[in-house]
Amino acid sequence: MNLFYTPEIQPYHSSFLLNEEESKHAVRVLRLSAGSMIHLVDGRGAMYKTEIIEAHPKRTSLRIIHVEENYNPSAYHLHLAVAPTKNIDRIEWFLEKATEIGLQEFTPVICAHSERKEVKIERLEKVAVAAMKQSLKAYLPKINPAISFAKFIDSQQDIQSTKAIAHCGDGDKKYITNSFSREKNYLILIGPEGDFSEHEIQHALQVGYTPLSLGEARLRTETAALASVLEISLLNR
Repeated sequence: MNLFYTPEIQPYHSSFLLNEEESKHAVRVLRLSAGSMIHLVDGRGAMYKTEIIEAHPKRTSLRIIHVEENYNPSAYHLHLAVAPTKNIDRIEWFLEKATEIGLQEFTPVICAHSERKEVKIERLEKVAVAAMKQSLKAYLPKINPAISFAKFIDSQQDIQSTKAIAHCGDGDKKYITNSFSREKNYLILIGPEGDFSEHEIQHALQVGYTPLSLGEARLRTETAALASVLEISLLNR
């Protein structure tokens, strides 16, 4: 299946014009021609089956044959808030895999022990788009701007979800598969490799976050984040 990301398209459209970048990919790279079938996704859940009417490297025109507005929806909503790693490539790797498995929202959270204080979300969005297309999904994860730990906690106070914080400190912790329910909204905090500060841990626990265990091994930030995505996916299988 040839899949193209076209966020401008709407379900009521009967025809569509690919932009220059996507037209060039279709005509020059894939060597598609008039009569070829391609699929479009809008990142909001709709899958469009289309036929190429004119294969032009700058403005390929399409006829929309069929629209499925809620293509393979997820039974849950997972929002992961992760402290960005010093090497941003590791977060990009995580986001690629998480999008393929099933992630609906991502927020970079700047913590007391964070080595990286800034994140360019434009690059992360490109990684997520590529992963969405690769995995034949129609939903693009929402990627939020970076925010401080304290502001993030405050911003989520009124959001109804199962909230958890994965940290390396002492105390009783719960496993996702043993204590979380299926088909819920989940919010999971993953800290930097220096872990959350004690103040941050206590702040989260005081406002209702469940202390979370991802096993006995101490994991890298991106590994812990991906493990959380996988466990939530398995829980809801």
